Amino acid sequence: MVIVTQPGNIPRFEAVRARTVGLCAALSPEDAQLQSMADASPAKWHLAHTTWFFETFVLAPLGVPAVDPQFTFLFNSYYEAAGPRVERARRGLMSRPALAEIAAYRAEVDRRVAHALVEGRADASVVELGLHHEQQHQELMLMDVKHGLATQPLRPAYRDDLERAPGEVDALRPLTWTQHAGCITQVGADAAGFAFDNERPRHRALVESFELASRPVANAEVLAFIADGGYRDPALWLSDGWATVQREQWTAPLYWERASGGGYELYDLAGVRAVEPSETACHLSLYEADAIARWAGARLPTEAEWEYAASTAELSRGHFADDDRLHPRAARAGELLGDVWQWTASAYAPYPGFRPLAGALGEYNGKFMSGQVVLRGGSCFTPRDHVRASYRNFFPPSARWQMSGVRLARDPGRGTAP
Repeated sequence: MVIVTQPGNIPRFEAVRARTVGLCAALSPEDAQLQSMADASPAKWHLAHTTWFFETFVLAPLGVPAVDPQFTFLFNSYYEAAGPRVERARRGLMSRPALAEIAAYRAEVDRRVAHALVEGRADASVVELGLHHEQQHQELMLMDVKHGLATQPLRPAYRDDLERAPGEVDALRPLTWTQHAGCITQVGADAAGFAFDNERPRHRALVESFELASRPVANAEVLAFIADGGYRDPALWLSDGWATVQREQWTAPLYWERASGGGYELYDLAGVRAVEPSETACHLSLYEADAIARWAGARLPTEAEWEYAASTAELSRGHFADDDRLHPRAARAGELLGDVWQWTASAYAPYPGFRPLAGALGEYNGKFMSGQVVLRGGSCFTPRDHVRASYRNFFPPSARWQMSGVRLARDPGRGTAP
């Protein structure tokens, strides 16, 4: 991580912290308390936990006492070295402290961190890690709020100003293929600039010749997959995936339902509307992504292939949370980052020579390197300045409440996908 001068960190610190609060502005106290499943967390808890991170890893090493010693237990997430914690599935049962108390907690910790930065006592590298941690939670908060509101009988909109204008929809772009020659490429973040520990060290990887789709899979392809019996054909699915389809009775992506007049409608943060065929498909699990790729006569890219292709991508061309649409646009050619996180075929594992951060911060990424699959590219829930080509997101293969989609790959000479 790059160490910057402490006072220079303050504007970024204030901006990131303010954005988290801003994401909650449209929520009622009841919305902020909602926990719709064990994998999700209440918005109120996200507000407190991101504050706990700065208090625990920035202020405590300086000898600054906790605002409330009970918060060290209530708002720890999974850091064993930091002590016991409330079980994740029970976070939504904590009605106290109240939302106003958490707002006061944030304000006091912000004041203390800013003071430590001005005095030059705070470890700026840990502050920067905390800001990227908070940006991750901003994305998680949108995921969790969406899942929670979607479970409500009225399926209310998160924000009324996210309405989708009829003229906003673009025509579906044809899916074409970009050829990439085989080579020995470099994968991972270099030594300069911020990166999480799981992105390092930068190392060599052999990539055989491959082709990558010009855009992510769109709703049109998912509709065709459904119409062709994709959710009913075990030949298309990994064994665990087919078992999940049967157990969970999946017949379409998460948030899709049959409309009363035929076809499909979906829930997004603007409410309920018809599925638009040209939009980038989202909320697909690894199992669904792999099945759609098989159906299309293609496969998922490895993370080395994806990063090789993304090494020259322009972040400015991607669609991220900063654009404030909070739903994928029509799938566009030539944009490798943004709109949806893209599943890869790569298990989440350490790079050669991986070393976790020292102390409790070493639990941040390394302890999850089992049973997870890598996603790449960022999404319309991700802040633009939080994304880079080397970024490794990861989720279990059955998870689909995250903003995840599919970009197809194939070996040369495989023909044309539907």
